[in-house]
Amino acid sequence: MRALSLVAFTVVAAAAVAAGCGGTTTVTKTVTLPATRAKTGVGPPGRMIQFGYIKSLKRQGAGFRMRFDPAWLLSGVTANVAAAEDGVVEPGEPVPNDHYVLDEGHRLLTYLVPANARVTVLAKGVSGTPITVSQLAQLVKGKNPLGRPLFEPITTGFWILIDIDTVRSLDQQYKP
Repeated sequence: MRALSLVAFTVVAAAAVAAGCGGTTTVTKTVTLPATRAKTGVGPPGRMIQFGYIKSLKRQGAGFRMRFDPAWLLSGVTANVAAAEDGVVEPGEPVPNDHYVLDEGHRLLTYLVPANARVTVLAKGVSGTPITVSQLAQLVKGKNPLGRPLFEPITTGFWILIDIDTVRSLDQQYKP
């Protein structure tokens, strides 16, 4: 999420002056309001979205602990230049399907995942199918609690919405 700058707006009010003056007075008042979810204070924003790969998802107490390998899912000029610099495409050539995954390091990050976090996987097609975190944990272990093959394997990666150290949602990425 991108932090937005403060928004200022002007309220203009017209008031009729007492009888006999025959004119109006315009009063201008400027009020500054913070933008929705703007970053405040020091440090990174409390909410972030990351792309990457779930390496493990294990039950811990009432929730789960996830080990996550973050990566960058790039598109457009950013993807083309990065892929050319990595020798994947020739300079000036576009990347296939307008995306390139840049996964320079494989350091695993640890996140907490509440049992009620929102999860969608690609079970029936490119639209996400809601499942539970417990079902996702089974998929990560190589089991299939859904009783049918997924439309895409979970190795396509996930977008996660993080609140400091806690994952609030996980959405599987489609890769053509």
